Formats: sequence, structure tokens, C-alpha cells
Amino acid sequence: MRRGLLMMLLLMMGWPQGWTYPIDGYDHTGIRRLNFYDLAQTGEVDGRKLLPGQLQTMDQIKPRLLGSTMPFDFEPDADYGRQLVAMLGDDGAEYGVSLLDLSDPSAPIYAEHNAGIRNNVGSVGKMLVGIAFFQKLAELYPDDVEARHRLLKDTWIVADEFVNTDHHKAVFWNPESREFAFRAIHVGDEGSLYDWLDWMLSASSNAAASTVQEQLILLAHFGREYPVSEERKVAFFKAEGPAGLGKIFLAAMNHGVVANGLNPDLVRQGSFFTRTGKNRVAGTSSYGNPRELVHLLLLMEQGRLVDDYSSTELKRLLYMTQRRIRYASHPALNEYAVYFKSGSLYSCKPEEGFRCRKYMGNKLNLLASLAVVEGPATSLDYHYLVVVSSNVLYVNSAVAHQTLAMRIHRMIEARHRAAREAESAQAQ
Repeated sequence: MRRGLLMMLLLMMGWPQGWTYPIDGYDHTGIRRLNFYDLAQTGEVDGRKLLPGQLQTMDQIKPRLLGSTMPFDFEPDADYGRQLVAMLGDDGAEYGVSLLDLSDPSAPIYAEHNAGIRNNVGSVGKMLVGIAFFQKLAELYPDDVEARHRLLKDTWIVADEFVNTDHHKAVFWNPESREFAFRAIHVGDEGSLYDWLDWMLSASSNAAASTVQEQLILLAHFGREYPVSEERKVAFFKAEGPAGLGKIFLAAMNHGVVANGLNPDLVRQGSFFTRTGKNRVAGTSSYGNPRELVHLLLLMEQGRLVDDYSSTELKRLLYMTQRRIRYASHPALNEYAVYFKSGSLYSCKPEEGFRCRKYMGNKLNLLASLAVVEGPATSLDYHYLVVVSSNVLYVNSAVAHQTLAMRIHRMIEARHRAAREAESAQAQ
């Protein structure tokens, strides 16, 4: 069914038409950042206005392929593949791209270039932390989604030394006093589990990620006794030590991957995101593979990433309502909803005439982008999943990914525009 027709049918059936309304997830989750952005859109407080593609309502942010069990075994499309190679040009060997175009869900189009590479994908691994946490929740409360939701909303966590150190900034907002701050997370900061998950994924805070990883260990060990008192936590961590905690952590992280049919040899988050976390919990290497990460996104769109509830919540947590960056930042995507995670890792070596800059390493210049793109609001004509991993030295990889996002988007538009024109000509 064409996406435009599907959108018309959904609207006729009363599907919410809140494209011009502010984000509305605060009551559902208690994530305080959402209340700030909600008020900012109406002018009640001073704050950044969101792009059209950032104004979807909760009811619109759901897996798009619920009920589908379509396996991830697509034959690559030659035309898309040729165009990807042309886009990447001389740097193609340093890129891995995996793309699944679901704009016509009855006829998916898959394309890839060098998609078998395995690199450190940095903060993209925070998605795996989220999956592991939701997996453990689902196993503890398999038939009680409300219990899982209450735990996420009502469990209050106070930051300890695991947040040290991190330069990423997060939004702090007090709905009662209307005090606002945008800063790094410090020891003593408080938030619900939902707040911490949001800080981990929306702000990509390493401090928040390490806090969620710490809570994952506690959840895995204490089960339905979780959350436990600070005294029990401290005693447990002291008794286990780095090796014991690392064993629990890696088992929970690996289980989140394997239980969802993903390959742990291709995707793994093996360590904490802060120095203190790495010192206190033994870990291992981390990596990601473009093809397997698109597989992960397909499972989420099918409601099969843990389950329907977890897939929905993870997709909402990936929805970009903070400032769009890197791949997600091109104006071509302004009208589109983007569900996004990105990670970078760059380093420099002494070189005459070279000045080390962010995302422009001359020794290492890794950047990974994971995205679901859907829209525009008026028709929902397009829906695709894409993962890009690159290591092009000296180049501003953030700008390169932004440009590639535009080119891939235009490629998909052109393919479906041609199909619609051919369909229209045939009907006449």
C-alpha cells in the first residue's frame, strides 16, 4: 500500500494529528527534559523551538512493522549499491554502509557497501545498554508491563562516583521551580531511571550511560529485589570487586544481544563509558557492524527487540528532540522524524602542518551513525533504516556524514518518485 494512502486511512480512523503540537511524553515517563521542551514550544519558557520533524506525539512514535516476522536476509539491490559507491568516491574503502528502505513495506529494498566491517562504534553502544536493561526487565516481569513501567518512572537514582568523568552536557529542569541548567552530570545529581535513560540516549552522556550500566548490574544480581538501598549496593560492589562485577555486567550485556537473535561477534558493548566505571568493573573490547546494527533496527520496527513494549520505549528514547548532530543534522531531514544514535572516536599524532581538531583525527577518525528516518509529516511516504561507519583520516567526519545523509535521502526520494510516476502513467 502506498504510504500516502496509508496516512490518509490512519487519519480517517482517528490517528492523532499532533504534528504541530509539542512533544507530550512528560506525563507518561516523568522525563523532566520533555516538560521543558513542551513549555518552550508554546513560549511559556524561553527555549529552542523544535524542527517540524521533532514534533511527533507519543502515539505516533511506535514500531512501524508490528506483527512482521520478515527475516533479515535481503538480497542487496544493485542500483542502490552502485549509487552508494558513487557517493563515497575515493574514500569508499573507509566506509561501511547498510541501508534498508521500508518505504513500501511490501517490497523492502536493501543495499550495502562494505557492511561487513567491525569497528568501535563509540556511543552507538549505548543502544546496547538500553536493550540489555529492557531485556532484563522483561525477564523479571514477563507478564506485567505496568510493573516495568512503574520501575522506570518511580525508581530514583542518585549519581555516585561512576559518573566521573564526562564532558557531555545534559538538560536539567525542575518542573516545579522552573529552574533550568545545561551542564555535565555531577555526583549527587538525581533522576528517575527514565531520566537516566534519556540522558544516556538523547544527550549521549557517558556519565548517564555508566549509571545505567551500574543499575544493570544491580538489576541482574538482585532481580525483583531491585532497587536496593545504598548500603546494600555499596556492600555488594565491595564484595564482588572489579572481576566479579565485570562477570555480571558482561553476562547481562551479552544476553541482551543473544536473546534478541543478534550476533555477539558483530555487536558488543564490553566496557563502561567513564574512567571510574572502567576502573571499578572489568570489561572487554567494544565494536559494531553496520549490517548487524540495521538488523537490530529492523527488530525494533517489528516490535521484536525484546518485545512490543520495549521496542516502543527504545524507539521513543531514540527520537531526536534535542539538537540534531552529524548524520541527523542535514536540513533535508528537517521535516522528518529521526531516531538516532551516533558515536565518535578520533585521535591524532604529531605531524608537521597538521592541527588536531574534533572529528578530524590523523591517526584514527572513527564515526558511526545509526538512524531511522520516517516522514514527512503530511504523507509518511518514506521510512528507512541506515547505519554508517567510517574512518577517513583528516576529513571532518561529522560534515561527511551530514552530506552522506542528504545524498542517501535524495537517492531514496528519486527511486520512489519514479515508481509513483510509473504507477500513475500505468493507471491512465
